Amino acid sequence: MPKIEVNEELFYTLTGRRWDTKDAFEEALTCAKAELDEDSDKSLPAGERTLKIELNDTNRPDLWATAGCARQLRIHNGGKRPEYPFFSGPEKSQKASRKVLVEASVKGVRPYLAGFIASGKSITDSSLRDMIQTQEKLAWNFGRKRRTISMGLYRIAIIKWPITYKAVDPDSVSFVPLQWDVPLTLREILKQHPKGKEYAFIQEHEPLHPLLVDSKNAVLSYPPIINSADLGAVQVGDTDLFVELTGTDQPSVTLAASIMACDLADQGYTIEPVEVEYEYDTPFGRKLTTPYYFQKPVFCSLARVERFLGEKLSADECLAALERMGVKAEKADSIENGEALEQVKNGVIAWPPEYRNDFLHAADVAEDVMIGRTLNSFKPERPRDFTVGRLTPITYFSRRVKEILVGMGYQEMIYNYLGSRKDLVENMRGDGAKIIRISNPMTENYEYVRDSVLASLMQSESVSGHSVYPHRIFEVGKVAYRDSAENYGTSTRQYLGFLHAGQDANFNTAVGQLQTLFYYISREYEVEESTDSRFIPGRAAAILYQGKRIGVFGEVHPELLENWGVTMPCIAAEIDLDALL
Repeated sequence: MPKIEVNEELFYTLTGRRWDTKDAFEEALTCAKAELDEDSDKSLPAGERTLKIELNDTNRPDLWATAGCARQLRIHNGGKRPEYPFFSGPEKSQKASRKVLVEASVKGVRPYLAGFIASGKSITDSSLRDMIQTQEKLAWNFGRKRRTISMGLYRIAIIKWPITYKAVDPDSVSFVPLQWDVPLTLREILKQHPKGKEYAFIQEHEPLHPLLVDSKNAVLSYPPIINSADLGAVQVGDTDLFVELTGTDQPSVTLAASIMACDLADQGYTIEPVEVEYEYDTPFGRKLTTPYYFQKPVFCSLARVERFLGEKLSADECLAALERMGVKAEKADSIENGEALEQVKNGVIAWPPEYRNDFLHAADVAEDVMIGRTLNSFKPERPRDFTVGRLTPITYFSRRVKEILVGMGYQEMIYNYLGSRKDLVENMRGDGAKIIRISNPMTENYEYVRDSVLASLMQSESVSGHSVYPHRIFEVGKVAYRDSAENYGTSTRQYLGFLHAGQDANFNTAVGQLQTLFYYISREYEVEESTDSRFIPGRAAAILYQGKRIGVFGEVHPELLENWGVTMPCIAAEIDLDALL
């Protein structure tokens, strides 16, 4: 879970109060789903003391900074919900005196950008450290190690507007990067600069690389790798900053910009919008003034609140609780949700704050009602039923399979069940016909439910080229896919997937591994030729159990290996364990 280090003096200034005891402070942190990881060292001067706070949830990136966490505590403690008049929206656009032009060349590289101006206050050492921490937390956690979101801070005094965001040949442009003293081309940065080496995996295989320049063609940065050593070198004492974010998912990039703008506004900075003009269509249009409010309201009936929380609450109680969470809400009888209109006697409609986009369902509104009302306000209730738990047959069988694979020299892996279309479909040479797509994903990286374990195994192998071969990894986990024979149109199954990478990875090796596994689980099986696109034709076979196809194994196709950047031959297998029961 994310951990943040906050300057104690700045944090308490932003919360508007101090707590008398450590226990009282820890109790207050629960409204932010946080806990005190480490108290400050009282022997240090007041301005140098640091609190370490751990966030116990990842769906609220706005809390991963001093200002965001302090804002939540301040509002929950009775403070007024802040207003941010600098936001634009679908129906209202603020005037912007500065512009960023986004060329069509970046559409297939890193297509989205958001930005704003922060001015009117000198940057102190503590505030600069906090900005850098927020930048890194958003880019590393929310932005998947800068893959989907990266952020840059720049000194406005030496920028010549408008700014242009474009894609270039990595050998055609050079500049002096931050913490360096000689010019390097973009490709040289990836090979020589510490940050370039750290994040080279994002860009090194692309023919064109993104670049941010001003009207005099002076380089601001090479997103998402490194800023320039002049325009991108923010220092203590600077008063006017340009804050820019780029990425691959427009809602995520826009939300991250909103979070940063609200944090700086809370710290006393004046926020000025920036107009972003695209040469191509985007989900938010060709012209966009950021910060931009794009979130949709969510309706929750009082009946649902009662069902979720176990206690009957009035609409006024719900509104008061949401107000303590910084959520604007009002009473409503119904709200249109897609094509259906949910008719109820009473309920509330909630608009997420500008810095949040985690309201995906009525349950999220109910959760904020619960936190806003405080957990201690709900009466504890004893369980009414006595039950004895036990493991299911598939769990027993899965554990047995795991023990066998470990005995065969394989290492167990555990993965997320959600992923991107690129990872689950395109990189796996699939057509996506049976894959399940989530209708309201928070980010494109968790947009699809995996229908195979092999994509997860390939992802691990793609970042393991430095390890000694052979590599043997496996996972036993759930997959889901479209199935018209099921009542809900989908089927969820327990799958085993294993992968062997090394010079000896060939079809004969795969046959030997499969025979060993089936011998120890006491199952008879047959094979027949398979035309699975993930494997080399003629070097793959389907696995049959009692006449039914339950899996596939063989040599992984070279194109699939290339998609993942894997340079060593691989064999893999995937088996439906539910079918073996």
